[in-house]
Amino acid sequence: MDILHLVDRLEELFNSSRGIWFTHQVIVDEDRMLDLIDQMRVSIPDEVKKAQQILAQKDRVLAQAQEEANRTIQLAREKSEQLVERDVIVQAANARAEQIVNKSRREGDAARRDADKYVFDSLSRLYRELERIMTQVHNGIVMVEKDLMDPSRATVDEVPRQPPSMDDLPPIGSNQFEHNDVEAEQATSTQR
Repeated sequence: MDILHLVDRLEELFNSSRGIWFTHQVIVDEDRMLDLIDQMRVSIPDEVKKAQQILAQKDRVLAQAQEEANRTIQLAREKSEQLVERDVIVQAANARAEQIVNKSRREGDAARRDADKYVFDSLSRLYRELERIMTQVHNGIVMVEKDLMDPSRATVDEVPRQPPSMDDLPPIGSNQFEHNDVEAEQATSTQR
Protein backbone atom coordinates (compact mmCIF):
# COMPACT_ATOMS: atom_id res chain seq x y z
CA MET A 1 0.00 0.00 0.00
CA ASP A 2 1.15 3.55 -0.74
CA ILE A 3 2.70 5.33 2.24
CA LEU A 4 0.96 8.59 1.43
CA HIS A 5 -2.41 6.84 1.47
CA LEU A 6 -1.62 5.44 4.91
CA VAL A 7 -0.66 8.90 6.16
CA ASP A 8 -3.98 10.23 4.87
CA ARG A 9 -5.85 7.48 6.74
CA LEU A 10 -3.92 8.33 9.92
CA GLU A 11 -4.91 11.96 9.54
CA GLU A 12 -8.56 10.94 9.07
CA LEU A 13 -8.32 8.91 12.27
CA PHE A 14 -7.16 11.96 14.22
CA ASN A 15 -9.77 14.23 12.64
CA SER A 16 -12.59 11.79 13.46
CA SER A 17 -11.41 11.30 17.07
CA ARG A 18 -13.19 12.99 19.95
CA GLY A 19 -11.42 15.84 21.65
CA ILE A 20 -11.04 16.21 25.43
CA TRP A 21 -12.67 19.34 26.70
CA PHE A 22 -10.42 22.31 27.46
CA THR A 23 -7.28 20.57 26.11
CA HIS A 24 -5.62 19.92 22.77
CA GLN A 25 -5.81 16.19 23.28
CA VAL A 26 -8.01 13.65 21.52
CA ILE A 27 -9.17 10.14 22.28
CA VAL A 28 -7.95 7.79 19.49
CA ASP A 29 -9.09 4.24 18.71
CA GLU A 30 -5.99 2.30 19.75
CA ASP A 31 -6.62 -0.73 17.53
CA ARG A 32 -7.07 1.31 14.39
CA MET A 33 -4.02 3.42 15.26
CA LEU A 34 -1.79 0.38 15.78
CA ASP A 35 -3.13 -1.24 12.60
CA LEU A 36 -2.16 1.85 10.55
CA ILE A 37 1.29 1.97 12.15
CA ASP A 38 1.86 -1.70 11.28
CA GLN A 39 0.80 -1.12 7.70
CA MET A 40 3.23 1.82 7.54
CA ARG A 41 6.07 -0.35 8.81
CA VAL A 42 5.35 -2.89 6.09
CA SER A 43 4.89 -0.21 3.41
CA ILE A 44 8.03 1.82 4.15
CA PRO A 45 10.49 -0.86 2.93
CA ASP A 46 8.45 -1.08 -0.31
CA GLU A 47 8.72 2.68 -0.71
CA VAL A 48 12.48 2.54 -0.07
CA LYS A 49 12.83 -0.19 -2.70
CA LYS A 50 10.88 1.94 -5.18
CA ALA A 51 13.12 4.92 -4.40
CA GLN A 52 16.21 2.78 -4.93
CA GLN A 53 14.83 1.57 -8.26
CA ILE A 54 14.16 5.16 -9.28
CA LEU A 55 17.72 6.12 -8.34
CA ALA A 56 19.08 3.21 -10.37
CA GLN A 57 16.95 4.26 -13.34
CA LYS A 58 18.15 7.82 -12.90
CA ASP A 59 21.79 6.68 -13.06
CA ARG A 60 21.06 4.62 -16.19
CA VAL A 61 19.22 7.56 -17.84
CA LEU A 62 22.08 9.90 -16.96
CA ALA A 63 24.61 7.48 -18.45
CA GLN A 64 22.55 7.24 -21.64
CA ALA A 65 22.22 11.04 -21.77
CA GLN A 66 25.99 11.43 -21.29
CA GLU A 67 26.66 8.95 -24.09
CA GLU A 68 24.20 10.76 -26.38
CA ALA A 69 25.79 14.12 -25.50
CA ASN A 70 29.25 12.76 -26.36
CA ARG A 71 27.97 11.53 -29.74
CA THR A 72 26.34 14.89 -30.40
CA ILE A 73 29.56 16.75 -29.54
CA GLN A 74 31.55 14.49 -31.87
CA LEU A 75 29.08 15.07 -34.72
CA ALA A 76 29.20 18.81 -34.07
CA ARG A 77 33.00 18.80 -34.26
CA GLU A 78 32.95 16.92 -37.56
CA LYS A 79 30.29 19.29 -38.92
CA SER A 80 32.25 22.36 -37.81
CA GLU A 81 35.37 21.05 -39.58
CA GLN A 82 33.35 20.66 -42.77
CA LEU A 83 31.94 24.17 -42.35
CA VAL A 84 35.41 25.63 -41.87
CA GLU A 85 36.47 24.09 -45.16
CA ARG A 86 33.43 25.55 -46.86
CA ASP A 87 33.93 28.89 -45.10
CA VAL A 88 36.91 29.76 -47.29
CA ILE A 89 34.78 29.23 -50.39
CA VAL A 90 31.91 31.20 -48.89
CA GLN A 91 34.20 34.11 -47.99
CA ALA A 92 35.55 34.24 -51.53
CA ALA A 93 32.00 34.16 -52.92
CA ASN A 94 30.91 36.92 -50.51
CA ALA A 95 33.87 39.09 -51.52
CA ARG A 96 33.03 38.63 -55.21
CA ALA A 97 29.34 39.37 -54.54
CA GLU A 98 30.29 42.56 -52.71
CA GLN A 99 32.45 43.65 -55.65
CA ILE A 100 29.56 43.06 -58.04
CA VAL A 101 27.13 44.98 -55.81
CA ASN A 102 29.54 47.92 -55.49
CA LYS A 103 30.10 48.01 -59.24
CA SER A 104 26.34 47.91 -59.84
CA ARG A 105 25.83 50.78 -57.40
CA ARG A 106 28.50 52.87 -59.12
CA GLU A 107 27.02 52.17 -62.55
CA GLY A 108 23.53 52.91 -61.24
CA ASP A 109 24.69 56.21 -59.74
CA ALA A 110 26.38 57.16 -63.01
CA ALA A 111 23.25 56.28 -65.01
CA ARG A 112 21.13 58.30 -62.59
CA ARG A 113 23.46 61.31 -62.92
CA ASP A 114 23.36 61.03 -66.72
CA ALA A 115 19.56 60.81 -66.67
CA ASP A 116 19.32 63.82 -64.35
CA LYS A 117 21.65 65.84 -66.61
CA TYR A 118 19.60 64.87 -69.69
CA VAL A 119 16.36 65.89 -67.96
CA PHE A 120 17.91 69.16 -66.79
CA ASP A 121 19.21 69.99 -70.27
CA SER A 122 15.88 69.06 -71.89
CA LEU A 123 13.88 71.13 -69.42
CA SER A 124 16.25 74.07 -69.81
CA ARG A 125 15.83 73.99 -73.60
CA LEU A 126 12.07 73.69 -73.20
CA TYR A 127 12.06 76.64 -70.78
CA ARG A 128 14.03 78.84 -73.19
CA GLU A 129 11.74 77.84 -76.06
CA LEU A 130 8.66 78.60 -73.95
CA GLU A 131 10.11 82.01 -73.03
CA ARG A 132 10.66 82.74 -76.72
CA ILE A 133 7.13 81.64 -77.58
CA MET A 134 5.71 83.66 -74.68
CA THR A 135 7.52 86.73 -75.93
CA GLN A 136 6.12 86.21 -79.42
CA VAL A 137 2.64 85.66 -78.05
CA HIS A 138 2.91 88.74 -75.85
CA ASN A 139 4.12 90.86 -78.76
CA GLY A 140 1.28 89.55 -80.90
CA ILE A 141 -1.27 90.36 -78.19
CA VAL A 142 0.12 93.89 -77.80
CA MET A 143 0.02 94.48 -81.54
CA VAL A 144 -3.51 93.16 -81.89
CA GLU A 145 -4.60 95.21 -78.91
CA LYS A 146 -3.12 98.39 -80.44
CA ASP A 147 -4.67 97.54 -83.79
CA LEU A 148 -8.00 97.19 -82.10
CA MET A 149 -7.60 100.63 -80.51
CA ASP A 150 -6.09 102.47 -83.43
CA PRO A 151 -5.06 100.43 -86.44
CA SER A 152 -3.18 103.35 -88.04
CA ARG A 153 -0.78 103.91 -85.09
CA ALA A 154 0.57 100.42 -84.45
CA THR A 155 4.21 99.96 -85.54
CA VAL A 156 6.80 97.36 -84.78
CA ASP A 157 8.96 99.90 -82.90
CA GLU A 158 6.21 100.53 -80.38
CA VAL A 159 5.90 96.84 -79.42
CA PRO A 160 7.59 96.27 -76.05
CA ARG A 161 10.32 93.63 -75.97
CA GLN A 162 9.74 92.71 -72.30
CA PRO A 163 8.24 89.19 -71.99
CA PRO A 164 5.16 88.91 -69.81
CA SER A 165 5.36 87.42 -66.35
CA MET A 166 3.58 84.17 -65.61
CA ASP A 167 0.97 86.12 -63.59
CA ASP A 168 -0.04 88.14 -66.68
CA LEU A 169 -0.86 85.04 -68.73
CA PRO A 170 -4.34 83.46 -68.76
CA PRO A 171 -4.69 80.13 -66.95
CA ILE A 172 -3.97 76.92 -68.85
CA GLY A 173 -6.98 75.76 -70.82
CA SER A 174 -8.41 79.29 -71.11
CA ASN A 175 -9.69 80.13 -74.59
CA GLN A 176 -9.48 83.90 -74.06
CA PHE A 177 -6.55 84.45 -76.42
CA GLU A 178 -6.90 81.35 -78.59
CA HIS A 179 -8.11 83.26 -81.60
CA ASN A 180 -5.74 86.18 -80.92
CA ASP A 181 -2.70 83.84 -80.68
CA VAL A 182 -3.13 82.65 -84.25
CA GLU A 183 -3.48 86.23 -85.56
CA ALA A 184 -0.51 87.44 -83.46
CA GLU A 185 1.75 84.75 -84.86
CA GLN A 186 0.64 85.52 -88.39
CA ALA A 187 1.25 89.22 -87.80
CA THR A 188 4.71 88.57 -86.35
CA SER A 189 5.75 86.29 -89.19
CA THR A 190 4.60 88.84 -91.88
CA GLN A 191 6.51 91.68 -90.21
CA ARG A 192 9.83 89.85 -90.25
